[in-house]
Amino acid sequence: MNIIIVGEGKEVHFLIKSFTSKGHHVTLIINDRETCRKFSKEHEEIDVVFGDATKPAILEDAGAIYTNIVIALTKHDPDNLMICQMAKELFGVERTFAVVNDPKNVEIFKKLGLDTIISTVNIISSMIEQKISIEEITNLISLDEGKLSIFEMKITESSPVIGKALSEINIPNSAIVGCIIRKGEAVIPRGDTQICFDDKLIILSLPAEQGKLFNILSGDEI
Repeated sequence: MNIIIVGEGKEVHFLIKSFTSKGHHVTLIINDRETCRKFSKEHEEIDVVFGDATKPAILEDAGAIYTNIVIALTKHDPDNLMICQMAKELFGVERTFAVVNDPKNVEIFKKLGLDTIISTVNIISSMIEQKISIEEITNLISLDEGKLSIFEMKITESSPVIGKALSEINIPNSAIVGCIIRKGEAVIPRGDTQICFDDKLIILSLPAEQGKLFNILSGDEI
């Protein structure tokens, strides 16, 4: 699968590694020459294009006509909208994903026909409403317009799940611990995998269950 990513944030590094590890071809578009050089050195397995992705010529140079997915992650909502619209209308891209920095733009983007809209502000607001502490959460990603979240939670020394196997922890049925980052190494957990201090759990969860899940992992319930 051919994927174009537009943007230069920290999440881009994660996406590149994730997609390339699955055999997908990634092209990155960045409108900053020096940042392009840095990404090219760190990710030799991808193509990096310098330019403004809101211009059709740049998308064309990046191979948009042969692309299956375009992901727009810039800090400017109008740019993300324009990039995704051009990708679909001019180049026939099958799927587009746009980050929305201002939640007021979510409904506008929906009405304009974007495939998938990712609003991290709405997700964080929802977590606050559920009285969830977000200090230990990083890499928060929303999928399918907020219907599913992927996030990383760090296990602190006060967590009661330390030393317990996953099968001993009352994790909600709608949540899955997909990976554990332990001392810089990825561990694919099984039922007998024990949780250790300083582990980082990569979790897939329905938003409605996040409050209960965080209470379990932080100490209110086991």
